[in-house]
Amino acid sequence: MIKPDEVFRIGRLGKVHGIGGELTFNFSDDIFDRTDADFLFVEIDGIVVPFFIEEYRFRSDDLAIIKFEGIDTAEEARLLVNSSVFFPRIQPTGDEEMSLSQLSGYQVIDAGSHRCVGVVTAVDTSTANTLLEVETPDGSHRLIPLAQELIADIDPQQQQIMLHIPEGLLEL
Repeated sequence: MIKPDEVFRIGRLGKVHGIGGELTFNFSDDIFDRTDADFLFVEIDGIVVPFFIEEYRFRSDDLAIIKFEGIDTAEEARLLVNSSVFFPRIQPTGDEEMSLSQLSGYQVIDAGSHRCVGVVTAVDTSTANTLLEVETPDGSHRLIPLAQELIADIDPQQQQIMLHIPEGLLEL
């Protein structure tokens, strides 16, 4: 069985498209296209299940029409509507570029104090400044900018991001 820390969420299946088993796929990360993925994981009843991609085509920057192998009717596709879609968490080696969505679940460590600020729950790329949505140990949520000049280190093995967090930012 696939463990939650082995995958990261890249989107959600939307409505049925046509009668041949296609679905709309609202995605926040196009890693499935950039890495030429053969399959995606779909959450069904709390379990992530692999589905092989038969074909897909883009409708916009964040919407695709997707067809999975074995899902051949609108009725079969309807069972997947509103399901979360996940991609395997790949540990980058050398020159591979890490997807921002892969940072979900990483611990944020303040480079100055070396204390854990919290855990990344999402990455917001909807504005010019990429923001980490971080849940702190006390359960509150903070937005922390993810600017290149603030990153001290990203350790995929430890699943940690070490950031130079500007003074006073966490008190906002």
